Amino acid sequence: MTQPVKVRRLTDQEGQKLQRIVRRGTMSTVRYRRAMILLASAGGNTVPVIARLVQADEDTVRDVIHRFNEIGLACLDPQWAGGRPRLLSPDDEDFVAATATTRPAKLGQPFTRWSIRKLLDYLRRLPGRAITIGREALRTLLARRQITFQRTKTWKQSPDPDFDAKLDQIEYALTQRPERTFAFDEFGPLGIRPTAGTGWAPQGEPDRLPATYHRTHGVTYFHGCYSVGDDLLWGVNHRRKGSNHTWAALKSIRAARPDGAPIYVILDNLSAHKNRRIRAWATKHKVMLLFTPTYASWANPIEAHFGPLRQFTLANSNHPNHTVQTRALHAYLRWRNTHARHPDVLAAQRRERARVRSEKGIRWGGRPLAPAA
Repeated sequence: MTQPVKVRRLTDQEGQKLQRIVRRGTMSTVRYRRAMILLASAGGNTVPVIARLVQADEDTVRDVIHRFNEIGLACLDPQWAGGRPRLLSPDDEDFVAATATTRPAKLGQPFTRWSIRKLLDYLRRLPGRAITIGREALRTLLARRQITFQRTKTWKQSPDPDFDAKLDQIEYALTQRPERTFAFDEFGPLGIRPTAGTGWAPQGEPDRLPATYHRTHGVTYFHGCYSVGDDLLWGVNHRRKGSNHTWAALKSIRAARPDGAPIYVILDNLSAHKNRRIRAWATKHKVMLLFTPTYASWANPIEAHFGPLRQFTLANSNHPNHTVQTRALHAYLRWRNTHARHPDVLAAQRRERARVRSEKGIRWGGRPLAPAA
């Protein structure tokens, strides 16, 4: 007669450990169920009864009992087989990752970016090195290699041979002579149309603006002047940019320091800023024009103050004409100069500084950071 399958006699230590696992539980479900099987078998329960107790197959119960009789409590910890053998070698995975990060046009494909389907089809049809892999396995492989779907960014390197020298001049004016340093630039074009923005509103009930984008009023440009030492922003609106408007702005800046001592004005490289008459006037009136390097208008400190101007006067607006828009802009300037250290103004300035330097990783008012070795 065949002997029933049951565990051998437990030692005191084995019995205490099994009881502790069953009573207190464990983080491993497999370990907990196997301890229940062994303890139940040691209590005289038959295999069918134990199978119903732990909701397992009878053959599974017999395997656990036989394994315990062979190696003891080590049978509580499962020895996983490792799963299905890997279909791709490390070299194949490196090749897939390199292909995914290569522009398709360089590999003779008639498109500018990969999708999962296109990349999978290319790898499967590759002559001489066809790689068989599923869509989800490919997606998992790319995620494991930290290759993600990202938006392309553009950048423009300054070809200015005097790049460092110009930044040194601007940095000197900002750090050593802030009370005599000003900045000038044009902000625009400013059109008359509903402009989307953000604001507080009940959830699901945002403020709405009419979708009337027919522009019949033309555009204007805000010619802004900024005093670094006083933290004051002022300016006027004109229909177009031009040397005469730049000249008038520089005269207003010179009038802000009527003592006749030299002042510094930071500008970009617009041709209207480099007019011969303007240069002659600046030399005569001790106005040192500091031009930002080519493609580096971010070095002009007034750029950070145009961000709040856009956020608080143009965004979320629907001005009927340029007169109303200009009045709103100057009303904000009066408020801003009265509350120059207002937290909202400072926060908006920080966001704008981060925006204008995000592509370059550049210290505000300084020189480009040295590339990592």
